[in-house]
Amino acid sequence: MPTEQQLQFRERIANLKDFNEAFELVKSVVLQKFRMHRAGLSLILQMMPSNLGAYHMLGSNAIVMNSYLLAAVKKIACSTEEYNSYMFMVLAHEYLHSLGIVDENTVRQMTFELCKWMLGDDHTATKMAKEDPSTIYPELRSLVQSQFSSDFQVVRNFDRSNQTYIQ
Repeated sequence: MPTEQQLQFRERIANLKDFNEAFELVKSVVLQKFRMHRAGLSLILQMMPSNLGAYHMLGSNAIVMNSYLLAAVKKIACSTEEYNSYMFMVLAHEYLHSLGIVDENTVRQMTFELCKWMLGDDHTATKMAKEDPSTIYPELRSLVQSQFSSDFQVVRNFDRSNQTYIQ
């Protein structure tokens, strides 16, 4: 049975409106849970191989999310809450990498711990963080995108709470 705080977090996930709102929530809960924070990140959407959800280049200020997988999840998700859960989980994972945590297994475990603490064992984001998104959406296993696109989109107004200068 989820706690009152977990129910509140679930409600926030369900009502996320965009990437920036999701990322503000990510930063807030990572600070609460792990006492870690970083400012000044950008989000880039790019089509990439279907076995890669997102990445953060060490030392950079960008998270790059796979627009191909994002669109696929949006299409097959049963609800906005499920889609938002995927978006949140991926952003949380890459944000932890951006904090200097390089080891993939460590970041996976931390993402799972964060989602479990925040949302409970039975939430979609927790289940995806424990294994991977294809446990919820087996259809993702049949995607065969294998190329990186040279096209990309920079998400405007991302991480805007840290932009105190002229925009």
